[in-house]
Amino acid sequence: MASSGEEQAAAVRVIGGWASHYAIRAYVALRLKGVEYESLQEVVGNKSELLLRSNPVHKKIPVLLHRGKPVAESMIILQYIDEVWASDGAPAILPADPYARAVERFWAQYVDDKIAPASVVLRGVTNGDKDEAAAQVSTALQHLEAAFGKCSQGRSYFGGDDIGFLDIILGSYLGWLKAVEMIAGVKILDGSKLPELTAWAERFCAHHAVRDVMPETDRLVQFNTYLIGVLKAKASGNNK
Repeated sequence: MASSGEEQAAAVRVIGGWASHYAIRAYVALRLKGVEYESLQEVVGNKSELLLRSNPVHKKIPVLLHRGKPVAESMIILQYIDEVWASDGAPAILPADPYARAVERFWAQYVDDKIAPASVVLRGVTNGDKDEAAAQVSTALQHLEAAFGKCSQGRSYFGGDDIGFLDIILGSYLGWLKAVEMIAGVKILDGSKLPELTAWAERFCAHHAVRDVMPETDRLVQFNTYLIGVLKAKASGNNK
C-alpha cells in the first residue's frame, strides 16, 4: 500500500529508465493521451525500494503508479492507460474492432518474442550466435513490413491515422535497433528492403508523443558499454 506522501507526489508516476524500450512504451502512451506524469529513473544494478515494493514478483521496470496503485508489464500498462484515459478526445491506443485488436496483440507479442532476445545478443549483452540473431531480426521485420500494409490500410501508422498499440510496441525498439547497427555493424532498417517500415520509423520518431523520449543513438551505445561492464562486474562478484 502506498503512503500518503507517495500519493501526494503525483497522480501518475512511471518507475522506469530512459534507455528501457519497455519504459518508453509507457512514456509514449501517456504523452499520446495528454496525461502528465512523473518519471522515476531507476539506476542499473541498484533497484529502488519503491520498485521492489511496487513489483515484488518480477522486480522489473516499468511500473505505472496511478494514485499509488501499481500496474506492471509494459503491454498491460498500455492497455490500462487506454482504458483509464479513454475519453476527453484522447486517441485510442487499441482499435475498437475486436478482430483488429487481436491482430495487433498478435504482432505485438511476435515483436517481443523475436526482436527482444535477438537484439540483446547483437548488443553483446547476452551470449549467442550473432549471425542467427541478425537473421531472426531480419525475418521478423520482413513479416512486419507485410503486416504494416494490412494493418495501416494505406495510412501512416499500424494504428491508422495516429500511432496505436503495435506502433508503440515496435517503435519502442527503434532507438536500440539504430544502436545495434553501430554496435554490431549490421544494417537493420534497410530502406531498399523495408521501404514501408523505414518510412514508418521516421514518422514514428518524429511524432509529438515520441520525439522527446526516444533516446539518441550515441547515448544508447555508451549506455550499452556501461551495462555490459555492470553485468561483468556482477558476474565476477558472484564467482568469488
